[in-house]
Amino acid sequence: MRQASQTNGKINLDPENAEHGLAQLVLTVIELLRQIVERHAIRRVEGGNLSDEQIENLGEALMNLEEKMEELKEIFGLDAEDLNIDLGPLGSLL
Repeated sequence: MRQASQTNGKINLDPENAEHGLAQLVLTVIELLRQIVERHAIRRVEGGNLSDEQIENLGEALMNLEEKMEELKEIFGLDAEDLNIDLGPLGSLL
């Protein structure tokens, strides 16, 4: 059984598995920032203020970042659900 599936939406910082819990936390923050940047990029594209070259470069950068996130999640045995931290009464993060 994967360690990440045992977290139930919470960061696991058990001393025995500190590296895994820290990786989960860091990747969660990176994923949150990636989603914010992606939304901002979409607004800029829809606003019509970017050249075709800028749009293409932005799309390529976002695809590369998403690919890297997938690689890192695989390395640490995490999936998208593992990065969606339970914030208690506030709900889920992502």
